[in-house]
Amino acid sequence: MFVIFGAAGQVGTVTATVLREAGHAVRAVVRDRKQGESLARIGCEIALADLLDTASVARAIEGAYAVQILCPVPRAHADPAAEMRRMINSSVDALEANPPQRILALSDYGAEHASGTGISTLFHYLETQLKTVDTQLTFLRAAEHMHNWARMLPLMLARGVLPSLHHPVSKLYPTVAAQDVGVLAAELLLDDRALNVSPRVVSIESEQRVSAFEVARTVADLAHRQVIAREVPRGEWNAMLQAAGLGEQHARLIVDLYDAHNAGRIDVEKDVSERYFGATTLAQALAGILPAAVAALAAVAAGKTAATAEAATAAGTANAANAAESTTAIASNAANSATAASTTVSR
Repeated sequence: MFVIFGAAGQVGTVTATVLREAGHAVRAVVRDRKQGESLARIGCEIALADLLDTASVARAIEGAYAVQILCPVPRAHADPAAEMRRMINSSVDALEANPPQRILALSDYGAEHASGTGISTLFHYLETQLKTVDTQLTFLRAAEHMHNWARMLPLMLARGVLPSLHHPVSKLYPTVAAQDVGVLAAELLLDDRALNVSPRVVSIESEQRVSAFEVARTVADLAHRQVIAREVPRGEWNAMLQAAGLGEQHARLIVDLYDAHNAGRIDVEKDVSERYFGATTLAQALAGILPAAVAALAAVAAGKTAATAEAATAAGTANAANAAESTTAIASNAANSATAASTTVSR
């Protein structure tokens, strides 16, 4: 039995699907029954669990051969770091009490750093705590997900601007498609070769690194309109993030993450991590999510609220597994204050 936590997310859904197509028994762990409906249709057993409830996690992993664990950053919590650590502690308690033969943890680029990297430090904590479990352990560290741009697309299409916390906008950084992460996760879970190292550290990114400039150019090519990437001034980050609705501590995690990104600290851990490359290109990923952004703009044009449009966009593209999604989601909400003065729109 393969137990997949976060099975309703973009990565988890792909992992569960690949395993089912290979004929394996899969228990999909979700927060509510509705999330599990599509997974049940492909033959998954559905389990409900709350990562803060050790007993429910323990029930979900009963009889498991392998477990894929995901601890999402609790975006709505006043202290997301403390809450995520509680989730991790609860999950690890259950896994220590009844360890499966193997565990794959979805982690993050930069997770080797104990401090100074914002959200990535929470994945460092996840990895550190899981090392106490008696199992064959794999850390799958994924680069920033390409689909995080989904909630920025309406802004890019409407105003022709991509506000960026990546500085400079020409700086190349690693990204990856969630589809490729999910496929690799399934392959690693099925890898029965004898391994002489635990934990096994694996990193995945796309074959080509990208920049904010290239993201804007790719959207422009796909949408047939001008889109310009613009740096959000460093001194405006914290105020912008809080104005968009994030708490002070969550904003600080994101500011620290992008400071680390811009300093070159969010990358593959040299001489430790195996490297894999996803085949999905930036253009392919953006082409797949562009229709939802167009639908969102159409909803606004039809007189619906901006919140309804954002929900329409997020419905097909939400990714709970990647911590950097927080930045793109809130940047789109805060775009007026951050970029209106410097935006040039060509319609």
